[in-house]
Amino acid sequence: MFDLIEKIKYGEGLRIKLGSYALTFERNLRRQDFPKILKRWFKKRTGKNLNLNNPQTYNEKIQWLKLYDNSPLKTKLSDKYLVREWVKEQIGEEYLIPLLGVWDNFDDIDFDKLPEKFVLKANHGSHWNIIVKDKSKFDKIGAKKKFDKWMKRNYAVKSLELQYKDIEPKIIAEKYMEDSKGELNDYKILCFNGKPEYVWIDCGRYSNHTRNIYDLSWNLQPFTIQFPTSQIKIEKPEHLDKMTELAKKLCRDFAHVRVDFYCINGKIYFGEMTFTSGSGIEKFTPEKYDFELGNKLILPEKKGL
Repeated sequence: MFDLIEKIKYGEGLRIKLGSYALTFERNLRRQDFPKILKRWFKKRTGKNLNLNNPQTYNEKIQWLKLYDNSPLKTKLSDKYLVREWVKEQIGEEYLIPLLGVWDNFDDIDFDKLPEKFVLKANHGSHWNIIVKDKSKFDKIGAKKKFDKWMKRNYAVKSLELQYKDIEPKIIAEKYMEDSKGELNDYKILCFNGKPEYVWIDCGRYSNHTRNIYDLSWNLQPFTIQFPTSQIKIEKPEHLDKMTELAKKLCRDFAHVRVDFYCINGKIYFGEMTFTSGSGIEKFTPEKYDFELGNKLILPEKKGL
């Protein structure tokens, strides 16, 4: 059953990408086979065996949550368009980045009606976005090729992040955001069992990528995830307490979620909610903190696949 199948049938089966491999499974495949698929993928990406029966580390528990803790609400909140409605209900519309439009197809977009700066996003995946800082230099043909490809893909099959599986693909445009210094700082708040615990800051994503992780009192932690700690001192954000308060409202019903915010010229904006941060394969340094964060994550009652 797990032999490689070269022929990919979109719409007739799930396409599972494991590195450079592609496996196609027809609709009648038992979902009970997903643990075997996930174990193979995890081993290939991390070199470690995945224990789903008794997960101990943070990364192992993220894999467990992929399979056994899904719900229609998680799907809605992973949808970059529909999550806006929920966030408005929970904490207020004032925390949303202004929406400029939503479309089913790239060809439906009337770019003449968009401002000189904007951000285009596919709502049903991660990192599927294009930042436009100067519309006169915008490569519309290249953008169309990307979005046409993304709109045909189901992000859930990349690494069995099943919360993305049933999202209806759309393209959204949001206002381009930056502070008075031309920067966009985002604060990612890791929440465990309805409680914010850590805040991390990524810097230099397109050059020298670093990641600083702090507790809620802004003490730099003795570990990092995937990227080295920056040697540059990062000041505590002015509105950290408020961001933590908002994160607590948004995370209260989940075993684990990362809630992202932007703080721009003294105003807080919601970014996104991520239920499988780093897809559960990012390396901890020192490694023992993979276990320590795993201890913080209390798994909920197991749900069927």
